[in-house]
Amino acid sequence: MPEGPSIVILREAAEGFAGRTITRASGNSKGVDFAALEGQPIVALRSWGKHFLIQLPTLALRIHLLMFGSYRINERKDAVPRLSLGFDDGDEFNFYTCSVKTLPPDLDAQYDWRIDVMADQWDPRVVLKKLRAQPGMLVCDAALDQEIFSGAGNIFKNEVLFRIRVHPLSTVGALSAAKQRELVAEMRAYAFDFLRWKKAFVLKQHWQAHTRRICPRCDIPFHKAHLGKTRRRSFFCTRCQKQYPPAALTPARSDSRPRSQRTLPAS
Repeated sequence: MPEGPSIVILREAAEGFAGRTITRASGNSKGVDFAALEGQPIVALRSWGKHFLIQLPTLALRIHLLMFGSYRINERKDAVPRLSLGFDDGDEFNFYTCSVKTLPPDLDAQYDWRIDVMADQWDPRVVLKKLRAQPGMLVCDAALDQEIFSGAGNIFKNEVLFRIRVHPLSTVGALSAAKQRELVAEMRAYAFDFLRWKKAFVLKQHWQAHTRRICPRCDIPFHKAHLGKTRRRSFFCTRCQKQYPPAALTPARSDSRPRSQRTLPAS
């Protein structure tokens, strides 16, 4: 699933369409009145988290690329687009395998830009307050919560938790105030590292934890597990990533079977 920095790259690539009038609109997205789009100028192209937003005078289009969505500018794929916008000089903007929904045109009334990890309006105080309001939440879930860190995804989660040496099964409330602030700061910092590396086509080369097998700090195997309510893949080191609070020891279970049915150890 494309994360916030990838949507910023999309927004920047599409900047040339701002101010231009849509002359043709089509696609197979349900619930979109394509005829109503024709003749409308594009007021602004914006992004919030994983949402790409096309603002028009009477409505806005919200595009979410989901897991495998894609777009093409002045090109087409061998597939029917969810949304295709055409312009008077023959230019076109096509979206595939994505969700397209219409919204009221006043996007500022619908989005809190202060929690978008890529936004100029980012406010770490607001984000920290939202984080601390969920003391029982696992940090692996908090890092993916779009109402706390809009635009962050699974790569963010694995890389940032490794950076700050926190185990993904830690709870938010068990982190110290300093560690909570560090989590917020590093989520923002990693967003711009991600953007810079993505533009240079070297993002994967900089992964320290995500999909890696060996911890670069401890030189021992990473653990891999599907954790939290999202069950997204986590890659973590049990030596240098501390769990808050510490995991309780699981008592050994007694064998309730009759002695005659138990397997004796090999001699």
